[in-house]
Amino acid sequence: MAVCARLCGVGQSRRCRRRQRQNQQDQCSDSDMEEEEEEERIVAKLQSDVCGGGGLESGHHGTGAERTGSSARPQALSDLPPELLVEIFSILPGTILPNVALVCKKFRQILNTETIWRRRCVEEFGMKEDLRKMEVGAVSSRDLYVKRVNPRVKSGRFMKLLPDYEHMEYKDVYAHLLHPNRHILGIWQPDIGPYGGLLNVVVDGLFIIGWMYLPPHDPRVEDPMRRRPLFRIHLWESKKATVECMYGHKGPHKGDIQTVKKDEFSTKCNQTDHHRMPGGRQEEFRTWLEEEWGRTLEEIFHEHMQELILMKFIYTSQYDNCLTYRRIYLPPPLPAALLQPGLFKGTYGSHGLEIVMLSFHETSARATKLTGDPNVPAGQLTLDVDLTRPVLLPDLESQRSIEELSRLVLGIHAEVQRDIEQQAKGASTAASSSGSEEGARGEAEGHSAGSEHGQPESSGCINPPELMPFVLPLGVMARNEVYPRTCRKCFYGTGLIAGHGFTSPERTPGLFVLFDQDRFGFIWLELKSFSLYSRLTDHLSHAQAPNTERFEAMLRNMQSWTS
Repeated sequence: MAVCARLCGVGQSRRCRRRQRQNQQDQCSDSDMEEEEEEERIVAKLQSDVCGGGGLESGHHGTGAERTGSSARPQALSDLPPELLVEIFSILPGTILPNVALVCKKFRQILNTETIWRRRCVEEFGMKEDLRKMEVGAVSSRDLYVKRVNPRVKSGRFMKLLPDYEHMEYKDVYAHLLHPNRHILGIWQPDIGPYGGLLNVVVDGLFIIGWMYLPPHDPRVEDPMRRRPLFRIHLWESKKATVECMYGHKGPHKGDIQTVKKDEFSTKCNQTDHHRMPGGRQEEFRTWLEEEWGRTLEEIFHEHMQELILMKFIYTSQYDNCLTYRRIYLPPPLPAALLQPGLFKGTYGSHGLEIVMLSFHETSARATKLTGDPNVPAGQLTLDVDLTRPVLLPDLESQRSIEELSRLVLGIHAEVQRDIEQQAKGASTAASSSGSEEGARGEAEGHSAGSEHGQPESSGCINPPELMPFVLPLGVMARNEVYPRTCRKCFYGTGLIAGHGFTSPERTPGLFVLFDQDRFGFIWLELKSFSLYSRLTDHLSHAQAPNTERFEAMLRNMQSWTS
């Protein structure tokens, strides 16, 4: 691409860049085109300043001569002292700097200063380590070293698997590693049928690493997430980025990454024999089971759960050669809300722990699956909570009765169904302006009715109420018995259930229970089961949506991605 060519020092005229940009506009993102337009504007301004046409604004720092009272005054940008130019160039986007070097010889010499490129690596990509004191984080010594045979010595020895970074420059790291791969940084959902997943691609030391995030072992929902590296990218001495597959148990090996289209990329392993184990499929299954569930098959007594686990192993093992990922965004933060949106780990019965994304939409809170199962796959809306319909819990003794809880929730469910029928009937008869006005009045009446149930003024934007005692009704199954015994608020909601293969999907009523900012629960009345959700607290960089519209569009498309 044009940007990559310029970073490598080739450079192109603006006319050539515009022609290439027009030919590739279907593949380039809007941000790429805006980036190039901004680059052209800044470089043109610098060229004008160097020629002295624009002069320097009075607000700019003066030279040493000015500070000593001399009448000398810089007439162009190139007249500024080198230390001031270093500071100016350090705040420019890295993509612009190679073209700045083409302006004049002085600029080209100054842009070889390491502090400029180090600042760009730190500010744009979060690289904090010093190349001269590099210690790779979150990568085991087994991955950094490999036993190789020295042809001059018969015995084996351990040699570092990585190149010598002592003489590597930040400019090369920026130009050949970070900038070319900036489009894959962030969080992604792998296309693994109904199971989905969560991949976080980050700059980790001198690597770009794709970490697959795995939920804790069932049912320890409040434990931290587990991470497994799937691939990594780094530089060799040839200044060429190398992709390595990290899957399997024999260490890193050759891999490849291909950008399919905007917000989508694929990984490929070129040495799948590294994924195989000496004991064959049985050993691979036992190892996978230990990593996935933290136990052996003999320790899982439920026959149905054994079938589900074996099915998942057979299905997911087909994807050890090639995987496609689609970009996802974190829900936009809210200044004051019932609880902040984000990612949560939740219990799903025999399916174990799954990851959901909680987001707010006007008067509802929705939980969308990032990981799924053969019944309700990833991408589906697992919970839909109506924030206009709070539920006031009875005393503790009454809470223990499933009949009492069902009476409260099903009563609200019947009201909701009647409102839906009335809205559908009103929509079918609204053929004139008078009908539209009547519909508007009906909507206002609906909001008034919601207020009678204690509707908050906005979508959950309320002050935290006093804690209320909470206990699960007798007969409700819970995977994790260590749930909070107090809650802040309860709401009516629906949960999605379906048969195997996502057959006969149905939204059934239930109770959403807010415990605190990091935990909530849902009682599935029809299933007589309880799911406990705990916030994923890991920092996920490069994951915020550019705007709310992009997030909403991503959410709408997720069902088609994984269904």
